[in-house]
Amino acid sequence: MAGFWLFLVAYFVYHAFHGDNSIHALRSLQQQELELQAIADKVRQKRTFLETQTRALNHDAVDPDMLEEQVRTKLGFVHSDEVIILLQ
Repeated sequence: MAGFWLFLVAYFVYHAFHGDNSIHALRSLQQQELELQAIADKVRQKRTFLETQTRALNHDAVDPDMLEEQVRTKLGFVHSDEVIILLQ
C-alpha cells in the first residue's frame, strides 16, 4: 500500500513541474501577459494620438496648424526659402 501512495505523490509532483498546468507554464503565461500588456499600452497611445489628429481635422472646424502640417507631410509643399525639419 505504501508503494501506491509513493507513486501517487510522485505522479502529482512530476506534473506540478512538467505538465501543461505546471509552475513553469504559469511563469511563462505571466511573462506573456507582461509582454501583451506592453503592446496594449503602445496601441492605446497610438490610438489616442490618431484620435486627437482626427478630431483636429474635423470638417466643421479645421485646425490651421494641423492642416498645414498634413499638407507639408503628405504633399511635400515647401516654400522656396524654407528649411523643413520633420520630427516623428
